Amino acid sequence: MTVTHNQQPKIALINDLTGFGKCSIAVQLPVISVLGIQCCPMPTSVFSNHTAYDSFFYTDYTKHMNPFAAEWKKLDLQFEGICTGFLGSAQQISIVSDFISEFKNDRTVVVIDPVMGDNGEKYSTYTYKMCRLMKKLICYADIITPNLTEACILTDTEYHNGKWKISDIEKMAQKLSSFGPSKIVITGINQGQYVANFCFEQGKSHKILRTHRIDHARFGTGDIFSAIIAADAVNKVPFELSVRKASNFIKKCIIRSAELEMPITDGVAFEDFLHTLKR
Repeated sequence: MTVTHNQQPKIALINDLTGFGKCSIAVQLPVISVLGIQCCPMPTSVFSNHTAYDSFFYTDYTKHMNPFAAEWKKLDLQFEGICTGFLGSAQQISIVSDFISEFKNDRTVVVIDPVMGDNGEKYSTYTYKMCRLMKKLICYADIITPNLTEACILTDTEYHNGKWKISDIEKMAQKLSSFGPSKIVITGINQGQYVANFCFEQGKSHKILRTHRIDHARFGTGDIFSAIIAADAVNKVPFELSVRKASNFIKKCIIRSAELEMPITDGVAFEDFLHTLKR
């Protein structure tokens, strides 16, 4: 009898593994699992704790990524989803591009979180070459989840701290969609006492989904957001409903974290609400 390892739907999750600080694979794996999808992580690097702490231990995993994927190929693993997070070098972006080309099939949903910057600035580790390669990488995506800064970088739009016109946000989403992805959510749009997400889906009217601003921005929330979007896409949950679910889940987690007086660096108390995602 032929052995197969593809009885359950699977998502290949390509991101860093951080032992403390509630971000990346550490938060995405349980979220994807509770939503009924087998999560197969490929680490891009391993951290004792994330880089916002005063010190950390770090191991780059770049040289291991291709051999890692080669073993999955030997097992004939087939993925209903591929989800990517922070990529630390031009080489890693190229490796992920090759991975998607190798493993994507007609059933695979590719979700790319183009983690490049925030608050109007690209991350100090992000080079011009990496930005150029990320623009090419999102061409493989079905769904992308950039924040406002990343949407500006990817569309060569000047960032500003003032109030954004919805028409300008829509122009960026249209341009991003022309690169390949049919579904886009631009996150973290400031609207006074609200934080908004711009939900774009080809062939449908755009939606502005707002939640009241609460507490401070916390580490790991973007990873949780993209994990919910990816798992829901595999489960064929309507995109707008998925974005609403992710936004509301994160809001509850932030409120609970503030109640516990958790340091911002420590992420969010998402474990308290994991069970609610199954509803």
